[in-house]
Amino acid sequence: MSEPRDWNSDVIEVVRKYALQNAVEYNGEGQSSSVLGRLLSEREDLRQMARELMTLVDSEVSAANSMAASQGVDTVRAELERTAPEALEREKHRKTEGLGELPGDTSSIVLRFAPNPNGPMTLGHSRGLSINSEYATIYQGKVVLRFDDTDPKVKPPILDAYDWIEEEYEWLTGKTPDVVIRASDNMNLYLKRAEEMISDGFGYVCRCSVEDFRRMREEKNDCPCRNRPVSDSLSDWEAMNSGIIAEGDAVVRVKTSMALPNPALRDWPALRILDAPHPSVQGDQYRVWPLLDFQSAIDDHGQGVTHIIRGKDLMDSTRKQTLLYDHFGWTYPQTMYWGRIKIHEFGKISKSEIKAAIEEGEFEDWDDIRLPTLSALRRRGFRGDVVRDYWIDLGITQKDISTSMQTIEAFHAKRIDPLTERRSFVRDPVTLTLEGSGGPGPELSIPKHPEGTVRGCRDWTVGDTVAVQSADVTTTRIRLKEYADIVVSGESALVESWRRTDGRPVVQWLPSGMGREAVLHRPDGRLISSEIGLLEDFELEVGEIYQLERVGFAILEELPDRGPAKLIWLHR
Repeated sequence: MSEPRDWNSDVIEVVRKYALQNAVEYNGEGQSSSVLGRLLSEREDLRQMARELMTLVDSEVSAANSMAASQGVDTVRAELERTAPEALEREKHRKTEGLGELPGDTSSIVLRFAPNPNGPMTLGHSRGLSINSEYATIYQGKVVLRFDDTDPKVKPPILDAYDWIEEEYEWLTGKTPDVVIRASDNMNLYLKRAEEMISDGFGYVCRCSVEDFRRMREEKNDCPCRNRPVSDSLSDWEAMNSGIIAEGDAVVRVKTSMALPNPALRDWPALRILDAPHPSVQGDQYRVWPLLDFQSAIDDHGQGVTHIIRGKDLMDSTRKQTLLYDHFGWTYPQTMYWGRIKIHEFGKISKSEIKAAIEEGEFEDWDDIRLPTLSALRRRGFRGDVVRDYWIDLGITQKDISTSMQTIEAFHAKRIDPLTERRSFVRDPVTLTLEGSGGPGPELSIPKHPEGTVRGCRDWTVGDTVAVQSADVTTTRIRLKEYADIVVSGESALVESWRRTDGRPVVQWLPSGMGREAVLHRPDGRLISSEIGLLEDFELEVGEIYQLERVGFAILEELPDRGPAKLIWLHR
């Protein structure tokens, strides 16, 4: 093994800066990988030494996190402000950016939120809904909830998902949608507009193979179908709908120009044949279905949408749809864009992939606590209004954002902490017999919240025995939180004094008879860990969130008459 490098003071200072910054952003749980990434972005000269740097990075991250744990995150923030005040701008910018003003005429705005009902909403969807609904509130406008469900083959709708999404809409925004529309109900309108487009000469039926059209598009050559008589395209249009032309043998294209600089805009496809049943459309009523860019454009115009807020990866959709609007003589809505957002813990996982994993038994259902679905977050105890406020606080920027669930959880914890009662949860308990008379007596009254933001107390009766976490009795001298100091000897404990200040560890505990068996389920990547213990049996209510003393927040999911209570981990 090589000797540790003796780093220059300037390298140590920049590593320390990012370690402190990371600890502030992640509420005292900074990550070495994130710190190293930021460091190498600033100091490209250090890239060759990335492996050697990890020892220094780990050390500084550990020191920053320890400072946060022992002295509080505000102390870390103060140290960062003293040593590298410019590093605080990252956090300040993130917190103050907010929502900008909507462009154009805002006297009567209509926005839309258009999920595909091939599953419930995900955390990513919640960003779009949160921001659209907030703008509607600010400008006293309305939001159209439109189910973009016109792909019965690749993304077939799930009938239950329509109701799931409406429920999640209300959970996140606190209100019902102003308008609810299923795109599949508008099929006759899409077919009518397509026929109008062909009849007026700005659309045509293309019979070329995918490979042939791709080659012509790349070479900027017109498709031979493009300049056929309108009557030929209308005849093929009828054949597409009647079943004479097979799936994959024809598409309807919007006539633009094959000389456009952007290949994606050159005679883009608008409708195609899909021989697949649709769960909410009777039988095989339709064979020709619109692609999303065409369907969405027709709907946005018909529903009077004034503003579209979408990802910057959909800029080509805006360009395509603007060309279509120009053909019809319509005015395109004002459009705003945001950058991609990546949540480290979940990576990129689609609803189709989740559905397949559920069918294969990898996940229980859409609300499996390991998933990034809103149904999973609701089950874990997240509050919709807080998730919504997180996205509003983050605002709109075209810059791509990489974040962690730790950031969202820290935001959520700060909001719910003042409202959350405390309870004790003793994992893997052992029983100790108390001896001596140094304690405060048999009756103990503990506040439901240490700062009094939840009124009332938890009343305990302390007898001769108590339950303590087994991992805590490896140390002889410990403090029973809110009660007394003890010295452990085997299965006995001498009650020594009340609230000494000798730095001994503070542990959660329960008087015998005050705890009921419970299991705490915690998501752990693609696994679920289960911790067995005793839960303080005081005024428990299913569906309530509790902060388990020195453990974290959890929701009580089940409280059976017999058998253990079931807790679901929320976050620290």
